[in-house]
Amino acid sequence: MKRKPPVLWLNVAFFALTFFGALILVPWRGFTHGFDGMEWLAFGLLAFFSGLSITAGYHRLWSHKTYKASAPARFLFALGGALALQNSALHWSSDHRVHHKHVDDNDKDPYSANMGFWYSHIGWMLREYQAHRYHDYKNVRDLQNDAIVMWQHNHYLKLVLLMNIGLPAFLGWLNGDILSMLLLAGLMRLVLVHHCTFFINSLAHIWGSQPYTDKNTAKDNGVLAFFTYGEGYHNFHHIFEYDYRNGIKWWHYDPTKWLINLLAWCGQAKDLRKVPQERIETAMLQMQLKHASNKVAQLPNCDEVLETLQYEYDALREKLSSYYQAKKALLDARRQKLCVQQLNEQVLALKVQLAQQVKQWRQLTHQYA
Repeated sequence: MKRKPPVLWLNVAFFALTFFGALILVPWRGFTHGFDGMEWLAFGLLAFFSGLSITAGYHRLWSHKTYKASAPARFLFALGGALALQNSALHWSSDHRVHHKHVDDNDKDPYSANMGFWYSHIGWMLREYQAHRYHDYKNVRDLQNDAIVMWQHNHYLKLVLLMNIGLPAFLGWLNGDILSMLLLAGLMRLVLVHHCTFFINSLAHIWGSQPYTDKNTAKDNGVLAFFTYGEGYHNFHHIFEYDYRNGIKWWHYDPTKWLINLLAWCGQAKDLRKVPQERIETAMLQMQLKHASNKVAQLPNCDEVLETLQYEYDALREKLSSYYQAKKALLDARRQKLCVQQLNEQVLALKVQLAQQVKQWRQLTHQYA
């Protein structure tokens, strides 16, 4: 019988004390004393500050390099990351890059979802599962050239104490009630942000849909996106990890994307990376073909239907390619200030034809959904 790795008692004590402290002390303080509007406001603002520092800073900026940020923005993310108390940006990004490189590999993925909900959510931090992985940070050498990342890494403990105790205590002093502010904006905020972030490693690999790929366990889930600052569109993220967006539709709740756009508008971010729309639509078509083909394959005399599916898929892919090539030619012509009337008419005609083929494809594949 394989022996379990040693327990990391410091981590166990920390997560247990913060969780049960929030579960017991915050309701006690609420019933006996109550929380005022300023304390709730501080709770909300610090939750968003710390959570978005993880998603926009640790994750999309430093782990995946989906955009570039100014020094002031990176400095705020470093402070917010210390407030979130999820290790330094250097360490966090190193673990996360390993996760993407070896996703679902129980021996290499630090928080493999194939090990179950508990393990991927928090269990991976409670035992020395990663003893074989010495953190030499070879996979984040680019981040070691970022002075702000290294400043935060080298002074992490001091920043954690300053942001998680000093800042709430100062706000409480200004508001006339240090204890209430420490409990609500400090302790309760910390526990909720922790577990909302942990949901990405656990629930986002268990609950949801896979519209773009089924080569890993990552799922898209709009409900999770609401609690994770837009990170719930995880199936998209795992196939297109270098896109600064997770929610690509206008109605997708992705405040991290909106923050990055706001930073760009203010001149604090640039070089926002986006996956070409053709690649996104192609990935979706491939998954739709796969699902429909799997259903059809269970039917008697399925060969003719499978041939029809493949024919319609190939025709749609060809039309999709023609449409985006024409759009690119139109954009290039506009940049060069050339006559674009004929190209514009071609794009509009292809758009109409593509819409018709997409409608036919949906009707065909929905029969076998």
